[in-house]
Amino acid sequence: MARRSAETAIDGRSTLTRRSERFLDGLAHVTAVTFVSHVHPDPDGLGSMMGLAHLVETNLGIPTRMTRDGLISRAENKAMVELLNLDLVPISQIEWQEGEALVMVDSQPNTGRHSLDPAVPLYGVIDHHDTKGDLEGIPFVDVRRSLGATCSLVTSYLIEQDVAVPPRLATGLLYGIETEVSGYPREASGLDDRALLFLYPLADKDLLARIRNARLPQSHFECMLQALQSSFIYDRLIISWVNELPQPELAAEVVDFLIRFEEVDWAVCAGVFNDKLILSVRAAVENANVGDMLKQVVGDLGRAGGHDRRAGGTIPLSSTAASAIEGLQGELRRRLLKALHIDECRGHRLVSRREMLQNLQS
Repeated sequence: MARRSAETAIDGRSTLTRRSERFLDGLAHVTAVTFVSHVHPDPDGLGSMMGLAHLVETNLGIPTRMTRDGLISRAENKAMVELLNLDLVPISQIEWQEGEALVMVDSQPNTGRHSLDPAVPLYGVIDHHDTKGDLEGIPFVDVRRSLGATCSLVTSYLIEQDVAVPPRLATGLLYGIETEVSGYPREASGLDDRALLFLYPLADKDLLARIRNARLPQSHFECMLQALQSSFIYDRLIISWVNELPQPELAAEVVDFLIRFEEVDWAVCAGVFNDKLILSVRAAVENANVGDMLKQVVGDLGRAGGHDRRAGGTIPLSSTAASAIEGLQGELRRRLLKALHIDECRGHRLVSRREMLQNLQS
């Protein structure tokens, strides 16, 4: 397909310096392109892989494949994969071939969010996260931390290259952006908004509605109930301790719900999944630097990172005994209070024990 040469790109830059052009030029002589995202890929990572694969196949005629690193377990994310017929190869089953290029989207290397062999060379990294990875020596890098979603960046590539966007792809990209910029305060740029306006008329609204309203298993409600009963408030901070997460992404669903509580500015969920403590954090204030805060709190216990108002992390558990987990919870609570400049205090329950007992007896 012919490429434009004198128009203005979606982000306002001259097409003479379009990054999409440089991205494609560097792939002109490879035999195949494989896309990877972070562990438990979310809609932004999935939509970004879809968009870049379509761009490469359309403009270069080169075969592509998309991968899955870990589980996809959140109901909406599973619905997105199923309804959009995404063919995702488990990264553990990938055999790297001579002449193929590897592109990482919605993440950066050596951030602790991958099971990808670090010895496999990357051609490109396309991302919007604040968490900085090791980008040295990578031929193509486009990391725009001012953006709300990587899907917005990928959409700008498609527009710059005049590539037709079919309904299925528009739906994936739109949902990817929507999930990233729907919080409050809203983390979005002008490019994110222009991408949404471009994609909405092209998307399949029925598919979009089915993804947004995916059916939920019973374990979801059991977990949410336990999370509410195990939530403690410390000034403007609420912490929810979940003994066992049915799936790791439920920690994010818990804090997405808790941050709407009118009396708090910070929400944290810490839950056990297999042999790890999964952490998710949200903030309802601007310039919260949540990713940096959580990295500071976790320290050498594990890995963490994220955005200004959203972050996540994992801590390996040397023991899943209740006493060991309680000790780790106590240490994290102390670190969180210190990081947020909250005086050491005894937390009070979001739902009192009396109310819990009354509900059981009624």
